[in-house]
Amino acid sequence: MQNYISTKTSLLILALAFSFTLAKAQEKHSGIEFFHGTFAEAKALAAKENKMIFMDAYAEWCGPCKRMAATVFTEEKVGQFMNDNFINVKMDMEKGEGPTLSNTFDVSAYPTLLFIDDKGKLIQKEVGAYPAEQFIKAAQTALSKIDNTSALDKMFKDGSRDGDFLVKYVKALNRSSKPSQKIVNDYLITADFKKEATLRLIFEGTVQSDSKVFDYLIQNRTPITVLYGERSVQQKIETAIKKTADNATEFKTPELLSEAKSKMKKYSPQTNEATYIEWDMTYFKSTKDTKNYIKACDEYGRKEVKVDARKSFGLAKKMVESFPNDTTVLIESEKYFKRAAETGGMSEYYFWYANTLLHNSKKDQALKMAETGLKIAQDSQPNYVRAIEDLIRKIKEG
Repeated sequence: MQNYISTKTSLLILALAFSFTLAKAQEKHSGIEFFHGTFAEAKALAAKENKMIFMDAYAEWCGPCKRMAATVFTEEKVGQFMNDNFINVKMDMEKGEGPTLSNTFDVSAYPTLLFIDDKGKLIQKEVGAYPAEQFIKAAQTALSKIDNTSALDKMFKDGSRDGDFLVKYVKALNRSSKPSQKIVNDYLITADFKKEATLRLIFEGTVQSDSKVFDYLIQNRTPITVLYGERSVQQKIETAIKKTADNATEFKTPELLSEAKSKMKKYSPQTNEATYIEWDMTYFKSTKDTKNYIKACDEYGRKEVKVDARKSFGLAKKMVESFPNDTTVLIESEKYFKRAAETGGMSEYYFWYANTLLHNSKKDQALKMAETGLKIAQDSQPNYVRAIEDLIRKIKEG
């Protein structure tokens, strides 16, 4: 009886420990985790962890800096990506080390987003507050400019096949946008799936969902979640599936797109239906299939845009930019520009609507919409006055 109680107690303690570990892992990526130390210490840590440095160069009085810190840096997807790939530093350019660093990196506006290697060399500089997606893309571009795989390449060629080494090597290859799948697949043929290094290699090696490594990730999701947290694993799954959807567009393979949709619905059922329609729009744009592109846009309009002026304008603008010389697409875009103008009432919307009408040889309507937009601009959006006046002149002279 005592042994039974002891065993039961041990199991309870183990379960609690597992729950605590999982909870801590899930908390790990709630936003960007900023390193609190000197720039020299940040460089040392970056060298140790084989990462780049991201520096948020800000000023205490800067409004856009505060907004980005409050809305972008706190986003889960931003935190996950930046924490995994960078040593993140916030530096007030007017205090402490700030003035010296400001001179070093020629910072003259705020916020300035600096991407720096572990030796202190500036790799990339972005000026201004970015939304989350644009910020992540900028960080991805910075990562792609650094190729620190040469030493690891040599170690691999010399025969290094230790699991921990391969985790580091594959992560470096992925950061440099170099192929890593064969290395992972070869190792996993004889790997012990109970070892932590194997589980970490599966996680780091999962790049796209149309791969055996992705299947291993799904099969070993529970122990990998203990290591990385549910949020990170879920994000890894969704990112891999999105990569497969991107590959479908790049290689114009409809079967691959269908596979990506199927897996996203299975492993991320909360994904908005609009995501799949956007994939279709991107795919049909790449194949120049205007008929199905228009169908996808109309479906997106019904299910996602509805009567939202901003979304209507965004869709119409995307259509025009995707097929600027296709009359059929331009005519279809009119209804979304019209909806945006009539419900949103912004001079920008009327400007684009009038431009499209003019392009579609509807001169009288174009003039009327341009004049309406000009009145709005004169009252509340003066930055558009000049552009609309030029458009009206163009319509009258044409």
